[in-house]
Amino acid sequence: MNRENSVQEEQNQREAIRETGEVKLSHRIHLISVIGEIEGHECLPGNSKTTKYEHLLPKLAAIEDSSEIDGLLILLNTVGGDVEAGLAIAEMIASLSKPTVSLVLGGSHSIGVPIAVSTDYSFIVKTGTMVVHPVRMNGTVIGAPQTYDYFRQMQDRILGFIADHSGACRERLEELMLDTGMLTKDLGTILVGEDAVREGLIDEVGGIREAMKKLCALIEKKGG
Repeated sequence: MNRENSVQEEQNQREAIRETGEVKLSHRIHLISVIGEIEGHECLPGNSKTTKYEHLLPKLAAIEDSSEIDGLLILLNTVGGDVEAGLAIAEMIASLSKPTVSLVLGGSHSIGVPIAVSTDYSFIVKTGTMVVHPVRMNGTVIGAPQTYDYFRQMQDRILGFIADHSGACRERLEELMLDTGMLTKDLGTILVGEDAVREGLIDEVGGIREAMKKLCALIEKKGG
């Protein structure tokens, strides 16, 4: 019977990895990966790698409620995506009572930045990148003062969240966001590895070993 349970558990774990990029590690740590494009209210093409916010929000609530999970590790390799969905995910992570650590791998661009800084501690690999740029919107945009105000309010919310959850100051973030000298045909700044740490966005350069070690230390400190 134990063997049957073990086989079933392994199958469930493989299914979870395939469908949502989630897995429960040893030491009661849960892993969530944020990859591809963050999908919001509209479905993206079937051939796109996506992270669906309607999957993540209930999962984060379940992690908070679970007595079998002591900490959360988040791996990021995302180009960004839906602003409202990304900010909702970041707010959920930031409000968890359990220790959380993030690790930026390939990149955490655009709305991926708030998600990366929403944890208790953050890492980025040496070759990892973060792109800070103004809010953009696809589709038809009405050229009216109200539209500008809406963009500005949304941008202020993002800047405020990043500044509140990282060591970067709001004024410097705005400078990086509006830089005209780095991105072709766009505003913004690319920060690579140590640059992200130097600017205060990320706490430390490191990989999975450092991220796991830090999370275990946070769990132990909390008494998990």
